[in-house]
Amino acid sequence: MGKDKIRRFNENKTFENVVQPTRDEVVNNFPLKGNWNKDFFKNDNPIVLELGCGKGEYTVAMARREADRNFIGIDIKGARFWRGAKTALEEGLDNVGFMRTQIELIDKVFAENEVSEIWITFPDPQIKYRRTVHRLTNPDFLARYNKILKPEGTVNLKTDSEFLHGYTHGVIHLMGHEVIRSTHDVYHPDHSDIPAIATEVQTYYESKYLEEGKKITYIKFKFKD
Repeated sequence: MGKDKIRRFNENKTFENVVQPTRDEVVNNFPLKGNWNKDFFKNDNPIVLELGCGKGEYTVAMARREADRNFIGIDIKGARFWRGAKTALEEGLDNVGFMRTQIELIDKVFAENEVSEIWITFPDPQIKYRRTVHRLTNPDFLARYNKILKPEGTVNLKTDSEFLHGYTHGVIHLMGHEVIRSTHDVYHPDHSDIPAIATEVQTYYESKYLEEGKKITYIKFKFKD
């Protein structure tokens, strides 16, 4: 690990808006599970997650826009979300948190019906692997999301990968869930019904993809039990 990564990782330990438990702490009765509102945010506002949050641009941007909701960016690489966590502290955003953990442990971190919305922004589509075990919209991951979401909770996927967009559509259909909105080009001028947050906030990688002329796809869906 480089010196800069070590510095950021250690600085995260001093940030009040960052949680960095060990894997054992997560799987063995993680104390914040079911208690995020009471013990972390100290309010009853809805909780929104960004999975694989990277530098945390989306997490922080959403928190700026919606002070009446709580936002948590989750990534296994704490040196990445250090920037987002530091920015949130510098701006005094008390509705933002970041957590370092594996996304496959999401149902160990949050209780049933604890989360209102999930955002997945530009995940690795895992095209070169036959197995879909690490694809964040595979059936196993969707089952975990369904478990922690409230009954009317929603999932948003933004990706430059047509492959992942199509794969996700197929999984949602096969599992009997409901697509609320879908487009192969979120910035198309005819798509006035796309949520503003989906177009007005861009990650670093998204801006690069747009410069290269790539289309950005978007799906919003909810689960049917």
